[in-house]
Amino acid sequence: MPSEVQVVRGEMQPWTDHTTVRPALAALLAGVLPANRRTLILGPHSPLLIESVLAHSADVTIVVRSVSDAQELSESFGPCLQVVAGALDGLRAEPFDAIVAADGLDRVLGYDSDELSWTDRLAAVASIASPYAVVVLGLENEFALLNLLDGRPADQRHGDDEWRPLHDDPTRPVSVEQLQSALPWDAQIYADFGARAFVTAEVAAAARPGELPTRLAVEALEAVDIPLLSPIAEGVDSAARAGLLASMPSGWLAICGTRAAHDLYVQTGSGVLTVDKAERGWQTTVTGDDSAGFDASVVPTEVPAGVTVESVLIRLAAAEDVPAFRKLAARLGEWAGESRVVLRWDDVVIDEDTFAYGVSPWVTEEPTDTADLLAAAWSRFHDRLIGQHRRHPWPPWMVGDDLVAAWLGMSGIEPPEQLAASSSDTPSESVDHVARGKEIAAALSESLETREQPVVDVRTAMADAERARHELVELKGHVFGLERTLGFRNKAMKTRENRIRELRTQLQKLTVDHDRIRGSRTYAVSRVIFHAAQIRRPHVVARKLSRRWRRR
Repeated sequence: MPSEVQVVRGEMQPWTDHTTVRPALAALLAGVLPANRRTLILGPHSPLLIESVLAHSADVTIVVRSVSDAQELSESFGPCLQVVAGALDGLRAEPFDAIVAADGLDRVLGYDSDELSWTDRLAAVASIASPYAVVVLGLENEFALLNLLDGRPADQRHGDDEWRPLHDDPTRPVSVEQLQSALPWDAQIYADFGARAFVTAEVAAAARPGELPTRLAVEALEAVDIPLLSPIAEGVDSAARAGLLASMPSGWLAICGTRAAHDLYVQTGSGVLTVDKAERGWQTTVTGDDSAGFDASVVPTEVPAGVTVESVLIRLAAAEDVPAFRKLAARLGEWAGESRVVLRWDDVVIDEDTFAYGVSPWVTEEPTDTADLLAAAWSRFHDRLIGQHRRHPWPPWMVGDDLVAAWLGMSGIEPPEQLAASSSDTPSESVDHVARGKEIAAALSESLETREQPVVDVRTAMADAERARHELVELKGHVFGLERTLGFRNKAMKTRENRIRELRTQLQKLTVDHDRIRGSRTYAVSRVIFHAAQIRRPHVVARKLSRRWRRR
């Protein structure tokens, strides 16, 4: 039975504030909200987050400015959720023991509300919080890397379905330090990477390229469906190298009045990965239901604090250090073995003299041969190296299966000899495990892809277009050469055809003369004389002829 919606000043209708599902944030809230306390959810939040709050609180009130959204929430959750339709400045209530404003303070005012700055809105939130309240407050980062690399013009980044009037507010914090100083409570700050990964500001600031927090941040930001000017991975690595990873997320989340249980909360597949900093690395836990290709049990409880194999391979390829690249590939071949875990060089960690699996929970249905796993890892590395137009020492004609086969050879998987192509349009035969590895890598990419259509950044698209133009010029030159060669061959064939016709005419004349000569008496006499000249014993022949003559 739906509860009655309370309407206060500042309601908006018709209107809808869209929300996104954020499992990692739901897991974080489950660990920070006090049990059985009076709780306020301020602003639009997804049903998953509301369910997480309801599971830990006894008296929950939610304030949304959209009347239609309020009615829908009332019908969905019933009497266990008190729904208020209106703006923050129109809410009059007793202080709350917990306030959840993870969406931030951008969508809490209506058309009729006063023009309150961010600081004024924060003061309004503090006025309805009890002295020992737990407050969860989100803040969008105007200096986010996604905003800097967003390929859309400024007037297209926020449409009519997003009414956000605070983009030019001078009181709005734009850094971790400003946020901490603006809050009236002691706070633990999390860096929010695309609403899929939450990393404490201290851990994010200490992360460097290739380490676990950095690569989890890259995966989270790459899943955001916006057009980019350049690959997000390069920007994140540059920020991490400068120690500015905590300054470049898509937003921040402040936990006031308590502390969260883990350092990292990351959405991975159908589950949530939690990570804590340990003495020699990271302690991990994965929660979630196993599904096709997803097995939380394969994630190790401890992951070394080293960098990934991919970061080292990319560095060696850019330096054109082929001997060191070959040596590392040989070590990887010796380390790998038959397993269900899909090998990913961007998740395998270098642990002193050996290697260790990272936090990837993706597996195959059955244990897979070592050669196929290595082929899948090298195929994925090939796509990331060549697809991102990184520097490498291998010639262009090796790009593709031949280059993957060469890397497999470095890992100890020697391919059989390639058969020559029957024509220029027919590719040479590929090794079976290379083809199988490409299938595994494609299935992994499909599982990791959360967007309906992959987003290609402008710089990569321009590089692809330039490479396509270069290939087009080469193909035009090749076509011109073939046309010229065909022209020369056509002329030569015409010359040969004319010569054949002349020889055929001469042959016909000679044949007629030959037949005429063979039918003459002179030729018959000459043949008799010729055969007679071949007789070596005339008297013997004469004796035989006379004997035959007498018999007749």
